[in-house]
Amino acid sequence: MVELVEYIAKALVDHPEDVTVNRVEGEQSVILELKVHPDDMGKIIGKQGRIAKAIRTVVKAAAAKQGKRVVVEIL
Repeated sequence: MVELVEYIAKALVDHPEDVTVNRVEGEQSVILELKVHPDDMGKIIGKQGRIAKAIRTVVKAAAAKQGKRVVVEIL
């Protein structure tokens, strides 16, 4: 999952070297924290949050195949 979020984010931003994804294990779910360059924050979120929602949807679908619950947080 980390590689998937990182791949998608790097394709969208102007500063791919500043993209980092941290995995935090919770009791019932896995949290993926996506950090990008401050100038690229708008590109990751998108108009009215559409791109962020799309990223979360793709990750949720991939996690469902593995029987896991994954939450993507954009920091």
